[in-house]
Amino acid sequence: MDIYSRTSQWKIYLALGGILIVAISMVYTQYLANQLAKQEEKQAQYWETSHEIVNDMDEEEEDNCDYTLQLMMMTGNTTIPVILVDERGNIIDAINFGEDRNGDQEYLKKIVARQQRQNVEPIRGFGADIYYLESKLLRQLRYYPFIQLALISGFILFGYISFNSARRAEQNRVWVGMAKETAHQLGTPISAIIAWVEHLKLIRDKDEEVMEIVHDLNNDVNRLNLIADRFSKIGSTPKLQPINIYEELEKCRDYMVRRAPRRVSFEFPHPAAGHAITMINPPLFDWVIENLLRNALDAMEGKGVIRATVTEDKNKIYIDISDTGKGIPSGKFKRVFQPGFTTKKRGWGLGLSLAKRIIQEYHSGKIFVKKSVENEGTTFSIIMPKGDQSLIKNKAPSAKAKPLS
Repeated sequence: MDIYSRTSQWKIYLALGGILIVAISMVYTQYLANQLAKQEEKQAQYWETSHEIVNDMDEEEEDNCDYTLQLMMMTGNTTIPVILVDERGNIIDAINFGEDRNGDQEYLKKIVARQQRQNVEPIRGFGADIYYLESKLLRQLRYYPFIQLALISGFILFGYISFNSARRAEQNRVWVGMAKETAHQLGTPISAIIAWVEHLKLIRDKDEEVMEIVHDLNNDVNRLNLIADRFSKIGSTPKLQPINIYEELEKCRDYMVRRAPRRVSFEFPHPAAGHAITMINPPLFDWVIENLLRNALDAMEGKGVIRATVTEDKNKIYIDISDTGKGIPSGKFKRVFQPGFTTKKRGWGLGLSLAKRIIQEYHSGKIFVKKSVENEGTTFSIIMPKGDQSLIKNKAPSAKAKPLS
């Protein structure tokens, strides 16, 4: 039931499509910019030629020749900055640098010097060279693909974040609704079973065989009540209380040992091995540990070792759950926590997703795959904030956690 592999493929296809669109846009824009640059170079040449023709005319030629075309070419350039330099390096004329700078010799000489340092070849005329800069329109056109890329990237990022937020909100509503409905549906048959158990006690209280069955039924009913209680806490604000992690792990080990194959051994720290206090809700935290242990049992296929270790520093408690099972491919370390992801032939793929929500959103901790080697085993790590050591001794009132939505 790996629905996320296809989702990841679609993300790759969309990203490639976006890159292709931007690449085509950049290539075409660069083509337009090059064409415009060629046109501007021609305009600069026309301006220099017209300037030379007009300035070289004597009085007789001025009276007998029509140089309207040359004047139109000279005055028609209103966008391309042009500097005309004679053979001695003196600036003859300049246009389109601004009214104040067209006659500023120092400024224009700096422009020419910069062009020369950049090895920009001037347009050679009769007795003069012409240096020209790109027009404002051409510069804007060259920057356009990068602006377009930034806008498209921003739009895609905004859309991706919005879509993910909406999807997570919808998933949260589904989670809460499903959990509440499950707890509600379990309530009716549990109540009925409790009533039948009490009825059996009354009518067959002296039958030892029946009383043994009643005892087992009571254990199963208590387990069902615990499951219903866990589901009912999803979406609400369950209470946290200071608990010694060593003792809580022992409770989970004791429960799973009786349900594990005989060839599976559990190596857990002794409940009196330490005093690592953290604020947890025991039913929900135990649910996480049981999920990890069940996954470990499935991965080992009836034989192996499940090991738990606890370490701590000044602010954190680190719990590692390891098995000697078939392992997880490195590319799936994060995907194992996604709803619906499973490698089992049967299963909903919700256990680890629920475990992550309980640890991160409810206990303000972290859970992740610390290490996994195929055919050797997997280690899951849980990091919990350290609680006040005095709370468990003083039996302080329970704290409240933020809602698990």
